[in-house]
Parts: sequence; structure tokens; C-alpha cells
Amino acid sequence: MLIDLSPLRRHRDFRLVFIGQLVSAFGSFLTFVALPVQLYELTHSSAIVGLLGVVQLLPLACTALWGGALADAMDRRRVLLGAEALLMLGSLALVTNASLAQPSAVLIFAVAALMSAVDGFHRPALESLTPRLVAAEDLAAVSALSSLRFTTASIAGPALAGLCIARFGMAFTFAIDLASYAISFAALSMIRGMPPAEQAPAVGLSSIAEGLRYAAARPELIGTYVVDIVAMSFAMPLAVFPALAAGWGGSTAAGYLYSAMSVGGLALTLFSGWTAKVHRRGAAVVIAAALWGAAIVALGFAPSLPVALLCLALAGAADMASGLFRMTIWNETIPGHLRGRMAGIEQLSYMSGPLLGNARAGFMAERFGIARSIAGGGMVCVIGVLACARWLPAFWRYRKPGTPAGSGKPTCAGPDPPA
Repeated sequence: MLIDLSPLRRHRDFRLVFIGQLVSAFGSFLTFVALPVQLYELTHSSAIVGLLGVVQLLPLACTALWGGALADAMDRRRVLLGAEALLMLGSLALVTNASLAQPSAVLIFAVAALMSAVDGFHRPALESLTPRLVAAEDLAAVSALSSLRFTTASIAGPALAGLCIARFGMAFTFAIDLASYAISFAALSMIRGMPPAEQAPAVGLSSIAEGLRYAAARPELIGTYVVDIVAMSFAMPLAVFPALAAGWGGSTAAGYLYSAMSVGGLALTLFSGWTAKVHRRGAAVVIAAALWGAAIVALGFAPSLPVALLCLALAGAADMASGLFRMTIWNETIPGHLRGRMAGIEQLSYMSGPLLGNARAGFMAERFGIARSIAGGGMVCVIGVLACARWLPAFWRYRKPGTPAGSGKPTCAGPDPPA
């Protein structure tokens, strides 16, 4: 079954947000590639490239929960506009730094940290705003469209980044991201306001604690967080891509490596209609995460760039399947008045795994070599996510709401978790 595009036709504000964020994501992926490539060119160290993930995680950990609470207490459109303005300033700083005769690695870390902190306010507001722009019956289609937006940008953005860096330089590449934020800001300014609910709690520790208590009481939510953190922390290989690319063609090869996972993700997304028929949501997340780890193991033994790109495409397809089911679980279980705070918790879990994983990959590559760093992490990932099925039985058994066990309707796995 092909992806459902009807929400884009029926809902003007959703269409504006979708287009604006697509353009913004496209630009952000140019920066996503340019930052580690620039750092590697300046330092020639995969460990320092991996350290970038730690520097981005720390401020995000401080702001994501507050950003979620703010999204539930304020007009979400206003929060987004403020965040977009600050992100534009960050991009401007990167353009300026790249234009210097001797760019500063310290400034790269500082700007990356500040932009990560701002993203702690941006993403919860965006994720909690989107479900209010469409009808309830459109939520599954919106999950797939959001994934389509992400994967389209994450294919074209990194591939173009490699070409732009090689031909026009770092400053030009960062400038495209700056322009993309301006377009996104304009699109957001055209949608209606999105005020909080009448009984919305004030921003504070009690509001954050309420969100944390809700998440802790829902095994289906805990499972989505834990499985993703385990999968990404052990198997995310992005920090070693600049070093891999150095032997396979430089910045152009780096662009292809950063794009490859999204090629598989896009293919999965375009034919994602089958996901609505899978009622065993929890088991689907676990199985997809294990397949992601297996593909990363294969990447560790890839003898050439084409084989590496194939492994990454398979990994991206598995990761996208996991992401679609996780997004569907969030959309169908979280009440509207908690969406901002839950989006903050989700962002913290969603981002911490890849950022920690990149740090792990970079430091292990320096100590044990690139191949061992990649393959070893993938092996631990497979073991870890399968163990989650045993440790989180309620998540493994989680089904689509209203689908009783033994109903005879389609499922994605048997009744018991793997040993």
C-alpha cells in the first residue's frame, strides 16, 4: 500500500508546516554533515568528532523536559517561531566561522551546544502541535508523512552537502541552512495560533513531574524509549563516517554515507501502508531494532563503498520501521494536554541514543579500529534489544488499542518474547 497523502490536501496549516519543516530539515542535514566533516578536517580525530555528540547531548538534557512543559503551557506556534529565530542565529555564526582563514573548533562545539539546547524547545512544540492540525483519523498517515519528510531531507541533504563542501566550501553549505530556516519561519508565521488548553499547568517542576509520572506508568511508552536508546547507543556509526570516507573519496563519499540510511528509510516509508495492519506494535519495534543492529554488523565487514551503502540502506529501512511503530504508539496513546511534555521526554530518548552512540563509535574507532567499532557495536545492539523483549514483556505484548489478543487479526509476531 502506498503512503496516504490526504492530510496534505485537506489541512492547510498542516501543509504549511510540512513544507516549511521539509525545507528546514533539508538545510539542517547539510549542517549535520558539514559539522563533523569540518571537525575532522581540523583535528583528524574520530574521537573528537564523537565528542561532538556528548557536547550536544548535555544542553539538550537540560532543555528538553522544560521545552515540553513550555509547549503545553504556551502557544506552540509562538514557541516554534522563537526557536526558529535562535536557530537562524546559530547558522549565521557557523557561516561566519567557516569564512575565517582559521575556523575555530571551539566555536563549532559552542554553537552546536547552543543549537542543541534550542532544539530542546523546538522539537516538543513541533511534535505536540502537529496532531492538532489534523483530524484523529489522519494520525497514522501523518506519522508516515512526517517520516517521509525526514527521509527525503536526509537523503538529498547529506548527498548535496558532500558536493557543496567539495565545490563551494563550508561557508556556502552553512549558508543554505541559514536560508532554509528563513523559509520555515515564514511558513510558521502563516498558520493559526495554537494556544494551550484552558486548564494547562504553569511551567515548573510539578508540570514536568506530572509528565514523567505518566510516562513511567505506561509500559508501552517506556518500551519505545528503552529499545531505541539501546539500539542507537551501541550501533550508531555516524561519527566514523568522515574517517571511512577519507579512504573512499573524501567529502563526496561522506555525503553518500550520511545519505544511505535514509534511502532505505524512504523506501520503507513509501510502502508503509502495511504498517497499519500490524497490531503487535511493541514486537514490531523490537524486531525492527534487532534488524537494524544486524545490518550495522554487516557494515563493519563492508569491503567497499557500494557494499557499505547497501548495508546502511538496509539499516535505515529497519530503523524507519521501528520509528513508524514508535510514532504510532505515541500518537494513539498520549492525551493532548500532555503531548508537549511527552514530546520532550521522547526527544530526550530519541536524541540521547544517537549522540551517545556517536561518542562510543568515535572513541572505540580510535582505540580498536573502525571495523571493530562498527561491527562490535552492532552485535551488542542485537543482544540488547532482544533482551529488552524479555525484560519488558508488557511492551512486547502491546497491541493496537481495541485489538484483543487472539482476535485472529494480523500480528507481527508470536505471543512470547524471544529467549
